[in-house]
Formats: sequence, structure tokens, C-alpha cells
Amino acid sequence: MLFVYDLIEELCFKKGITVTKMCRDCNIPRSVLTDYKKGRLKSLSADTLCKIADYFNVSVGYICGSPLPVADEEALKRALFGDDFVVTDEIWRELKNYADFLKQKYK
Repeated sequence: MLFVYDLIEELCFKKGITVTKMCRDCNIPRSVLTDYKKGRLKSLSADTLCKIADYFNVSVGYICGSPLPVADEEALKRALFGDDFVVTDEIWRELKNYADFLKQKYK
């Protein structure tokens, strides 16, 4: 139970918001999460879980403890460059370095 609440708090922290703001944005009564955290509510409704998952662009499974799937590098390469382009190790390294640069720039 607390794992789910802790994960929601962590997602809020990463987004730079409070749980209260997330509840407001999702139209979820703040008392629902407070009751859940305190153990007065044993589970969150599917509707509540869906709203939270949609808000953070994650799956309900992730909110409930399932790990995010690991991306297949070959599938990523095809999605980014298409099937008819050969992505060398050098190109792939450069792309990952650029992604790191963007993460730092927009933190």
C-alpha cells in the first residue's frame, strides 16, 4: 500500500509538484490519497489509478509496482531512423550523448 503512495509522491517530486496539485489536476479528492496513505482506504479505484497513470504518462501497472519495460535498442533505432538506414555504433553513441545533453539542459 505505501509503495504505491510513495511512488506517487516520487513521481510528483520528479515533476516538481505536490501531491495536492496532482490531485487537483486529476480531479481526485486529496482525501482519497490521504486515507490511502493512512490505511483507512485499502485500495485505490481503477478510475483513480487510471487518472494518475495518465497524468504521469505511465501505465497503471507501473503505478502498482510493475517495472517499466526495457526498450529494445534495435526497435528504437528503427523508430528513429527507419528500416533503410544503418545506425553505426558511433551514430548511436552520439545520439545517446545528445540525449544526455538535452536532459541536463532541461532539468
